[in-house]
Amino acid sequence: MQRKILVTSALPYANGPIHLGHMVEYIQTDIWVRFQRMQGNECYFVCADDSHGTPIMLRARKENISPEALIRRYQKEHERDFSDFHVRFNNYYTTHSEENRELSEYIYLQLKKNGHIHRRIVRQAYDAREQMFLPDRFVKGTCPRCKSEDQYGDSCEKCGATYTPSDLINAVSVLSGLTPEQRESEHLFVRLSNFSEMLQQWITDELAQKEAKNKLKEWFDVGLNDWDISRDAPYFGFKIPEEKNKYFYVWLDAPIGYMASFKNLCDRENLDFDAYWKDGENTELYNFIGKDILYFHTLFWPAMLHGAGFRKPTDIYTHGFLTVNGKKMSKSRGTFVMARTYLDHLNPEYLRYYYAVKLNDRIEDLDLNLEDFIQRINSDLVGKVVNIASRCAKFIERGYSGKLSSQLDDIELYEKFAGARESIAASYENRTFSRGMREIMALADQANQYINDQKPWVIVRDSSKKEKLHQVCTQGINLFRVLIFYLAPVLPQLSKLTAEFLNQSIDRLEQVDSPLLNHRISPYTHLMHRVSKKSVNAMVRDSKDTGSVEKQPEKATVSIDDFAKIDLRTARILEASDVDNSRKLIELKVDLGSETKRIFAGIKGHYQPEALVGRNVVIVANLAARKMKFGVSEGMVLAAGDDAGLWLLEPADDIAPGTPVSWNCKIKITNCQRSLQSTGICPRHNARSVVTRVARIMQMRFTPKKRTSIAVHQVANLRFRHWQDCFIKQK
Repeated sequence: MQRKILVTSALPYANGPIHLGHMVEYIQTDIWVRFQRMQGNECYFVCADDSHGTPIMLRARKENISPEALIRRYQKEHERDFSDFHVRFNNYYTTHSEENRELSEYIYLQLKKNGHIHRRIVRQAYDAREQMFLPDRFVKGTCPRCKSEDQYGDSCEKCGATYTPSDLINAVSVLSGLTPEQRESEHLFVRLSNFSEMLQQWITDELAQKEAKNKLKEWFDVGLNDWDISRDAPYFGFKIPEEKNKYFYVWLDAPIGYMASFKNLCDRENLDFDAYWKDGENTELYNFIGKDILYFHTLFWPAMLHGAGFRKPTDIYTHGFLTVNGKKMSKSRGTFVMARTYLDHLNPEYLRYYYAVKLNDRIEDLDLNLEDFIQRINSDLVGKVVNIASRCAKFIERGYSGKLSSQLDDIELYEKFAGARESIAASYENRTFSRGMREIMALADQANQYINDQKPWVIVRDSSKKEKLHQVCTQGINLFRVLIFYLAPVLPQLSKLTAEFLNQSIDRLEQVDSPLLNHRISPYTHLMHRVSKKSVNAMVRDSKDTGSVEKQPEKATVSIDDFAKIDLRTARILEASDVDNSRKLIELKVDLGSETKRIFAGIKGHYQPEALVGRNVVIVANLAARKMKFGVSEGMVLAAGDDAGLWLLEPADDIAPGTPVSWNCKIKITNCQRSLQSTGICPRHNARSVVTRVARIMQMRFTPKKRTSIAVHQVANLRFRHWQDCFIKQK
């Protein structure tokens, strides 16, 4: 029986370009949708730009254009990127639409009518400098539950807790760096607790992913908070009906954008909107999302739908984040890759296949390892799959005028390939794409082994075996054909090129049940080229932030004498406090053992003052005092940083304040030289003692994440160059 399915992907925010992290979701969804269509199901795929909120308003103001102009520009860019990655929506729309306004107002009024809305005076973060109430994501601070720093004002990325900005510890405004004021405002709330029983039942009955159920259980154990759905002017969004200067919070109208996009499609193509959204209809609704928005889609979204009389999703499919080379995407490393940058250098189907190899039905992060990416594409797609066609097609073209034989050489082998359809289809259906790709490549190995065993390049030399050659090469072409059918949801462009080569459409998986015989094919042309490391490197190069650390030119070489002028010492922070009217500075009082110094450090937003007290740091102790409008700074604190954040260099706890990071060793150099002259060996400076001492003195670790860094023993190349001679002599 034909299934009727509506599928959505989470809405990209209309405030910036699409990157490869975003593409995980859209590729995953597109693969699943294409598979459903190849099964003969009626499957619609809709999406839209999330086009409301304070960030868009402020971005437009910064660019001196209207918010409408900004969102139109990004929608056009997003649609182009998706299209070039072969992501095919039935409709791609915007939340800034009349359909969305009407549906948002209707759902709100139904919730209000049914007693799910109430008013409450709240104390809200207000930026006095910017003269506006701050949205949740424009306030950062320490999570009230797990105490993780640098968390947004609505939810914690570490523990998943949800809260209001006023709950944050040491909150600061992202706009000004000032501590927000707390001002009162009347807001509208949805009584989410009214839906607790319904939500728990829906989660138990419908949600498939165990990780999602476990996370939701944590939230239910804590208790469901009322949901603030209003925002004060100025705000770019929809005004709330019957209210003055109140706007819908973007998370109310954003998921309703799924409905609005489909409504726009229905009006355009005369489809039945109610058949997919009316409660009780025999259709299916699936939302594909990232794990960072699980809370909104599994609590707020079904509650809104249920409270307004609409159907709830059949299931919510959640995926993890993308890392590149095992690390968080980074502009400085060139691994924060925009979709357009990738497309400028590489075939989009390479990435579609690599993601499919990594994706499964669990909420796990996946890693794009660039070396593995090159090897896998070249080995699997070019070396295994496409190679089958290239090895056989030339014989069919030259010896048989491009016409396939009327029978196969090994019908049992073909039936084995065709018989894999059910298990491969199950992998697609269950979103265990990685399992499906492994099975397909195992079949590709068998196809190549068959060709290696039959050796058509040897058979062609024996004119008496012309029919055998015809059947063997027809067998190879048919095995290749089956593989392409199985890969078609992942590689739509390759399947299109293959359809032109075979002179047969590739539309339904059931077509593999019968081989292609006594059929004329087109001359073979290259279907896919190998990935070059040069292209991948060029993509990485073009992705690097020109202002990042890695892009900065190296500074001029300094001599040992120049280096010796810098007095680096360990210090312990005694006091720390915010500097009023400064976006970056924290005032520190540090203990150097024999004295204390006052230092202004530009680390606000990365550290909270009270969290710094008692920590060891490294400072430039002999830096000339600098007079600032806030006071005199008597040194400099050392830190490491890139686009991912900033971390103070923290010596080991057992190093006393005032300990030099480098020390004068003129006498030791003399002793070393004397020993080297007489014995050729320095008795005091063997490799083991050097590394031990340098590691003890120089061992640094990044904070607050406590990630151990390397011991900075490279200083030996500067301050202790004579040790190198010692090592050489001892060897």
